Amino acid sequence: MALRHAVLAALLDGEYSGYQLAKVFDISVANFWPALPQQLYAELAKLEKDGLVAGREVVQETRPNKRLFHVTEAGRAALEEFAAAAAKPAVIRDDLLVKVQTADRVGTVPVIEQLEARASAAEAKIELLDKLLRQMRGDADEEEFLLRGERIGGYLTCLRGVAFEQGHRDWCLRTAAILRERLTTRDER
Repeated sequence: MALRHAVLAALLDGEYSGYQLAKVFDISVANFWPALPQQLYAELAKLEKDGLVAGREVVQETRPNKRLFHVTEAGRAALEEFAAAAAKPAVIRDDLLVKVQTADRVGTVPVIEQLEARASAAEAKIELLDKLLRQMRGDADEEEFLLRGERIGGYLTCLRGVAFEQGHRDWCLRTAAILRERLTTRDER
């Protein structure tokens, strides 16, 4: 998947300026496809050049003018083609795993600290995603929302984000505890 598909998917929800897209992206799409605002602006320009999005100028009196972008028919067709293509398997690429791999041979304490910090960050992300899930479903309980909600794609990706962060948090905490126990046992010898 390229950033272009993630941007097109985010624009399906409405017409956004680059700034608004960055905000929307940060709350929803960044859960599974992170991007910096500069990358989003550059991608919008490429998508417009390729005819996959169209922009229009909005004149503002008290602020600089802004451009609003929306997906074109060609953009929808590109998303249809993307959705129909076989998905590549997910892979893990994480420098923390390399550090854990070396924990038997190099300094363990910094790795434990990084694992605990990563677990704390995962917990904060879980709280943020849970809040977002509650906002999306409003007064409906989850099962009702999943059966009858108008748009559930973002909700389902958010659920995946929660599961990912929970698994990541749990693995980090368990790994830190194991490494700490091994340090204690080694020091007692």
